[in-house]
Amino acid sequence: QVRLVESGGGLVQAGGSLRLSCAGSGSILSINRMGWYRQAPGKQRELVARISSSGSTNYADSVKGRFTISRDNAKNMVTLQMNSLKPEDTAVYYCSALVTTMDLSIQDYWGQGTQVTVSS
Repeated sequence: QVRLVESGGGLVQAGGSLRLSCAGSGSILSINRMGWYRQAPGKQRELVARISSSGSTNYADSVKGRFTISRDNAKNMVTLQMNSLKPEDTAVYYCSALVTTMDLSIQDYWGQGTQVTVSS
């Protein structure tokens, strides 16, 4: 089994910063892409940022220039640095990873989510 555990959410004022981390554990052979998604109340889950195993990144237009995604392959970890936060960034943030497990199966895994609230 594979488990993704997020940390770092919380309450911050507009203009502030937060750093989200997600660590994978379990029977991981390798991780391809890793990413962060978010879901605000009444809205669909949306991609925030994604990073490939080689380090290529892409971001939602709404967060470009403010958020930075990075990963540590040795630790099976992905991090999202969020700066200049806005109230519209308020959402539950989910970590996602495309994992190849020890039995060579490949599938997407998701974390349990962490709440980010930005006050105006």
